[in-house]
Amino acid sequence: EWWNKAAEQGNANAQFHLGLMFQTGEGKPQDYKRAVDWYTLSAEQGLPLGQFNLGVIYATGDGVPQNYKKSVYWYTKAADQGLAQAKTNLGIMYDKGKGVSEDDNAAVDWFTQAAMQGDATAQSNLGVMYFNGSGIEQSDVMALMFWILASENGDKIASNYKALISDPGQMAEAQRLARDWVGAYQ
Repeated sequence: EWWNKAAEQGNANAQFHLGLMFQTGEGKPQDYKRAVDWYTLSAEQGLPLGQFNLGVIYATGDGVPQNYKKSVYWYTKAADQGLAQAKTNLGIMYDKGKGVSEDDNAAVDWFTQAAMQGDATAQSNLGVMYFNGSGIEQSDVMALMFWILASENGDKIASNYKALISDPGQMAEAQRLARDWVGAYQ
């Protein structure tokens, strides 16, 4: 009731929370169309979480026709305000060429920005980019470093990736670099 009152008075946070309630069906019947309506109001007021969730909805096509270009548009708005998850999702969009031309360099840039903020998914994806030499010079040590960071931040897939490189010297160097990274960025 209070979210409704505040949202109807133009409060962007309340609009976002109503969108979330309609999207998840928590406290309200699940209704993606109404979620999109509320997220749009919050996003247009500049709320990064509203912009991000609207980007997710356009990427998945829940309640709206799937539209990767609109997804990229809203992710970019949220990323420009510093939201790490939006930066990670932009990296994925550039990596896969969804809504934008495939661009490994742009993917690396977005993943790096999010990784510096401690985003585990970005760290894991950046490890893959280093391992494959996609958009950045190939480096097993850097791949391991990012997979170590991602694992420590809860990314379970990164733990599996670490098994791809078994050289003890590279592992020791990657662990040292990971400690330095944490000291510098997290």
